[in-house]
Amino acid sequence: MEQSSMQLPEWTRVTEVELIYKTNIKASERPKVNSSKDIYHILRQLWDENKIEMLEEFKVLLLNRGNRIIGLYEVSSGGITGTVADPRLILAAALKSLSVAIVLCHNHPSGNLTPSRADEQMTRKIKEAAAFHDITVLDHIILTSEAYYSFADEGLL
Repeated sequence: MEQSSMQLPEWTRVTEVELIYKTNIKASERPKVNSSKDIYHILRQLWDENKIEMLEEFKVLLLNRGNRIIGLYEVSSGGITGTVADPRLILAAALKSLSVAIVLCHNHPSGNLTPSRADEQMTRKIKEAAAFHDITVLDHIILTSEAYYSFADEGLL
């Protein structure tokens, strides 16, 4: 029997996947980050002022090769003392946006800038996983309405 006359099983048919990138913002017009201070100022503009002292949120800044911001991915919104940040979702967003680098960000509604053991473990886990995809975790910023803590500045990355 000829191969062309055989009908393939249903499960072997696949849909073509096409990856495209569309933006209305020129690369030169995107904010560029050079330091943790730059990141903090950008995050304060993007963070909901009504939530920063109320509930914990986890977000990721997605960056291109020139450290210009491609976008902000809102990973999760939790309660007063914590939120869940799934590394798979973070990496999926970074891969889909073709990010070369990311900055992990979350707030502490209590105003305490000290990272928890869970914060440190998650940062390490995401950094290691991202490295397999040639994505650099540039920093992990913990922010409050008054100040910030940078894992990179403190030598924790």
